[in-house]
Amino acid sequence: MKQRILLFVTIFLYFVLVFLIGKVLFALIHSSMGGGISVSNVFNILYHGLPLDFSMSGYLTALPALILIASIWLKPALTAKIYNVYFFIILFVIAIITIVDIVVYPFWGFHFDSTVFLYLQKPKETFASATPAQMILGTLSIIVFTAVIFIGYIYIIRKQVLNLTVPKSLWQTSIVLLLLTGFLFLPIRGGVTVSTMNVGKVYFSDNMFLNHAAINPHFNLMYSFTKSDNFGSQYQFYDKEEASAIFEKLSYQPQSDSIPKLLRIEKPNIILFMLESFSADVSSDSIIAPNMYRFAKEGISFTNFYANSFRTDRGLVSILSGYPAHPTVAIMKYPQKTGTLPTIPRVLKENGYNDLSLYYGGDADFANMRSYFVGACAISEIISDKSFPLSDQLTKWGVPDKIVIERAYNDITTKEQTEPFFKSVLTLSSHEPFDVPTDKFNEPYLNAINYTDECLGSFVDGLKTTSLWDNTLIIFIPDHAMQSYPQGINNSDPQRFHIPMIWLGGVVKEPVVVADYGSQNDLAATLLSQLDVDRSKFTFSKDMLNPDANKLAFYSYHNGFSMIDTTGVIIYDNDKQSILHQEGNPELEKEAKAYFQNMYIDLGNR
Repeated sequence: MKQRILLFVTIFLYFVLVFLIGKVLFALIHSSMGGGISVSNVFNILYHGLPLDFSMSGYLTALPALILIASIWLKPALTAKIYNVYFFIILFVIAIITIVDIVVYPFWGFHFDSTVFLYLQKPKETFASATPAQMILGTLSIIVFTAVIFIGYIYIIRKQVLNLTVPKSLWQTSIVLLLLTGFLFLPIRGGVTVSTMNVGKVYFSDNMFLNHAAINPHFNLMYSFTKSDNFGSQYQFYDKEEASAIFEKLSYQPQSDSIPKLLRIEKPNIILFMLESFSADVSSDSIIAPNMYRFAKEGISFTNFYANSFRTDRGLVSILSGYPAHPTVAIMKYPQKTGTLPTIPRVLKENGYNDLSLYYGGDADFANMRSYFVGACAISEIISDKSFPLSDQLTKWGVPDKIVIERAYNDITTKEQTEPFFKSVLTLSSHEPFDVPTDKFNEPYLNAINYTDECLGSFVDGLKTTSLWDNTLIIFIPDHAMQSYPQGINNSDPQRFHIPMIWLGGVVKEPVVVADYGSQNDLAATLLSQLDVDRSKFTFSKDMLNPDANKLAFYSYHNGFSMIDTTGVIIYDNDKQSILHQEGNPELEKEAKAYFQNMYIDLGNR
């Protein structure tokens, strides 16, 4: 009996040891993201992360425990063979998750979760951000890590299995092992208290990197699969009637005769550029992005503007549907729900805009984008990577911005257009791995921004020479900012979400700076108001130019959210279940929570 009890404990603790090794690697490799890691930091990471390690170890120990009971009647060699298969598979999966998580964390700012499987439907695009060196090093790391921990299994666990003998009391041993297996419920659940095991239990620091380092990535992935699709019941901070009343107050937009008309005509041609990863900092730098810098001086510049999310699929819905992004789920994953969303292109089509097109150098089927563009947005003409010859597909993501933007320019200026028209361009060259032909800066991200900026400058300068310029509005709005640049800033920080929005073109009356707060979801109401088009279906979108409407910016990061206005800022983390940062108005917490709660209620009702 003692042999099997010792082996039971050894198996449980061995999984914990493997998780601890992975965490040490994670913390050391990414220490710069946390402002440096001390010995005490590492100790705290390992100590506070133990609940999730114990829970995950409990799950993985359950099957070996049952096999251990069966081993009473099996030969040790047969038990060892069964264990060999089980442990090789499990340890190989652990190695994959550990190494891949280490690789993607700098780009995402959080441990990867179940949403990765939406993107894995298009593996080429999913791994396009990784350089060949990263792919090779990652693969080798998985092989080495698997080998190391499997060798550990051979010497620590398999050796004990082969030395097992038949216990004196078969049934007594069976009952004891069965009880021990049942006791795994305690570490799996996290005890017998009301609350069950969750990611937030390991949070211990104001430094979010340290909290992330304490999270068991394997538990995080498994936990993300258990989250219910019953969105309307999630994040219930307040009674639904109270939350609804607060939201209605926040989103109230009274009729006003004081809304300034910034455009010369009500139905201009519209060209929407959705810019990959353009942050406000780089876009306003006259050296890095000289064209965006001058566009802001020539047109309408929204200076306190924020992305709703950190991902393209979420950002596109925020821009085109005026719909704030949910941190734990992408609505684009559910075509039946995106089909119920209002969209700027569809509303424009219903109001006389005929030629609707989208230009994108990548795969338009990635992350269900096509179903959204065609179904919800009513864009029938999609020019994507397959619309270009193979000789133009020069990067991992597809066709570089220069070729795509030149294609859009040539189509707009040489083909017969039915005015007013709506054209949209989604850029990609400023996405990792920043594969561009320029080399002006030491930082690859800045090279990519500078490259796309040059392409945008050529487009605008060319259009100015045509008759279309006087009747055209060009809108520049990023899909999100860059999560991995600059380093040293928390991924929940407003700087990570601060982006530009610039309106340019011959229809712009004069240069204007709009300093009121807003976010991507406010483009819809603001634009449609200028076009004198009904925007009542865009319930989450506010006219930023309405002097009597609430002016606020809202964004969500990985399972957290923030609200900013002139009275203050609140950043709330759902995993930690507490405020990360607050300034000014204490009422912002309640308003932000109610706003967030209504987002999920609305998602659940679609």
